[in-house]
Amino acid sequence: MSAFMSLFADLVAHIADLLDPLFHASATAAAIVLFTACVRLLVHPLSRAAARGQKARAKLSPQIAELRKKHAKNPEKLQKAVLELHREEQVSPLSGCLPSLFQLPAFFLLYHLFSSSSIGGDANTLLDHKLFAAPLGGRWTDALAEGGVFGAQGLVYVGLFLLVAAVATFNYRRTKSQMAANPLPQGGDQQVPGMGAITKVMPLMSFMTLFTVAVVPLAAALYVVTSTTWSAVERAVLYRDMPGTSGVLATAG
Repeated sequence: MSAFMSLFADLVAHIADLLDPLFHASATAAAIVLFTACVRLLVHPLSRAAARGQKARAKLSPQIAELRKKHAKNPEKLQKAVLELHREEQVSPLSGCLPSLFQLPAFFLLYHLFSSSSIGGDANTLLDHKLFAAPLGGRWTDALAEGGVFGAQGLVYVGLFLLVAAVATFNYRRTKSQMAANPLPQGGDQQVPGMGAITKVMPLMSFMTLFTVAVVPLAAALYVVTSTTWSAVERAVLYRDMPGTSGVLATAG
């Protein structure tokens, strides 16, 4: 594991060296943003597949509504019938989870790299690299202790929080609009057990990113902020023809 982390640290340092003429002291932060963009490009085919799957599920809504009427008194039969319909149409109810799952290793790599004081037996010099005044190995609590909310380091986090809040608000409005255009039936969705409960809190999920940014090392927070912003733009493009998105996009534009 230590050898792998050393290779990853060397990769980040090499990318930072390439970006140094443009970003100078913040070159490592820029390297993390570029690394995140590369990860998202690799995951993009899965995101496109997830979008196709969600659109296909939306087209199945009339057939699922008929199944609900037919099996209204037998939830077990309804669930089996809905899953069978998905198999026949080659639609996976869980396809939308794949892009997020495939990004987790990259996030944990950055988290571990910028939480470790040493890598491969040597001091981890990446911890001292900064985004403007804030060290990439530091956390929001460190920034607060150094100069408060509006200190040099604190202002870096204020900027990140404002960006995350703007993206989360856009995602919240978009999700609420989609849910209004495609409401779940009374009693919840039978496509995936527990999906009804998940759907109720889904519009608020984006705001959890604020908590993540506050508690993880700044380098990992940069990954989260970049990935979340990418997701908002990507989903706006991939789902632009889904019911309930046009009004949100028009307002955002």
